[in-house]
Amino acid sequence: MELDELNLSILKSLKNGRKSLKEIADSLSVAENTVRSRLNRMTENGAVDILALVDPGKIDGCQTVIIGIKLGTMDLVSKGEEFSRLRGVVNVCVVTGQYDLIATVLLKAGFGLLEFYTQEVSRIKLVQSVETFVVYKSYNLMVPYVL
Repeated sequence: MELDELNLSILKSLKNGRKSLKEIADSLSVAENTVRSRLNRMTENGAVDILALVDPGKIDGCQTVIIGIKLGTMDLVSKGEEFSRLRGVVNVCVVTGQYDLIATVLLKAGFGLLEFYTQEVSRIKLVQSVETFVVYKSYNLMVPYVL
């Protein structure tokens, strides 16, 4: 689905998640039903997902890690999908450079890095190596709470 200028304007207005569809419509000089139908279409087509985001640094006992993953296969898309379904995984990207995938993962007490690797990553075949980057401090990182 292509996001045209009106769709992008609606999304910019949604940055404040508490703004009503009527307020958005008024600010864009369109009908409220136009905003509602476009937002529904964008959601149904997978272009947009509306959800609450949290700063992981504000959750007591929560740790964010970024993991670079090298694979022993070129089937990057299916491996990326596999990783995206693991517990704690916020997102996975197929990338260029020294890694095949980059994953952002949330951890907490009782489900730390050791548990993530031994209980989750160990189930995925053809992982050659991983490198973990522990996030000590982040700026503007907001993620869905997946734990």
